Amino acid sequence: QVQLVESGGGLLQAGGSLRLSCAASGRTFSTNAMGWFRQGPGKEREFVAAIRWTGSYTFYSNSLKGRFTISRDNAKNTLYLQMNKLRPEDTAVYYCAAYRSGTTSDGYRQRSSAAYWGQGTQVTVSS
Repeated sequence: QVQLVESGGGLLQAGGSLRLSCAASGRTFSTNAMGWFRQGPGKEREFVAAIRWTGSYTFYSNSLKGRFTISRDNAKNTLYLQMNKLRPEDTAVYYCAAYRSGTTSDGYRQRSSAAYWGQGTQVTVSS
């Protein structure tokens, strides 16, 4: 079992930055690929970014690459998402996810590849 708890969300103006954290518990954190998804108002949950357990490989949604950076600290069992130059359309609930063992990069975009989800943290960007 892996338990995930996100934090760091909030309300900010367009152009600002925010760093989300996801604290994980459970013995498998360091061996799972991890990811971030988001769900905006009236929208489906969509892929944001993923990172392999070594932290050496990262994968991003094409529309977000360059503004968002995913990282992890296995010693602290924590996943991060640094978000810069935020826009009103980034408003969403952001979820961290632990992927199923053996998930490859082809599966990172798929919600069905996640074995565990956090409860989500709200990010609201005003214009």
